[in-house]
Amino acid sequence: MINKFLKSKLGQQILKFGAVGFLCFFIEYISLILLREKLQLPVLVANTIAFVLSAVVNYILSITFVFDADKKANQGKQFVVFFVLAVGGLLINNVIMKLGTTALDPFLNRSYILVKPFSTGVVMIYNFITRKLFIEKRKDKQEAPEKTP
Repeated sequence: MINKFLKSKLGQQILKFGAVGFLCFFIEYISLILLREKLQLPVLVANTIAFVLSAVVNYILSITFVFDADKKANQGKQFVVFFVLAVGGLLINNVIMKLGTTALDPFLNRSYILVKPFSTGVVMIYNFITRKLFIEKRKDKQEAPEKTP
């Protein structure tokens, strides 16, 4: 049953999405730590910059490898949709980061390092669902065979 799911289109998408997500998480996490520790940026500023960097890489990889994006669709429109969804993810990410660090900072130095994986996990679920709904072409929107009169 699991093997059948993993071979299905949705199973393959989830595996690819996970691989892209892992790579982008690594980019985002390392960027966050470097921006915070080396440049001494505030956590939410460093988090926002790291998130945007990761989102650009994620967009390119998601459109190329994960989702069956409509190649005939307006690429600019697809990017705007992706960007709007990414802003939603950024808001969720920053709210979790703010709440988590506010709660843990009194007890733990550099709590953002522990909060970040949790916030990323929540946003990953949000990203998969929203991209599946808004970016992937739907069978009902695919070109219908031309009818001859």
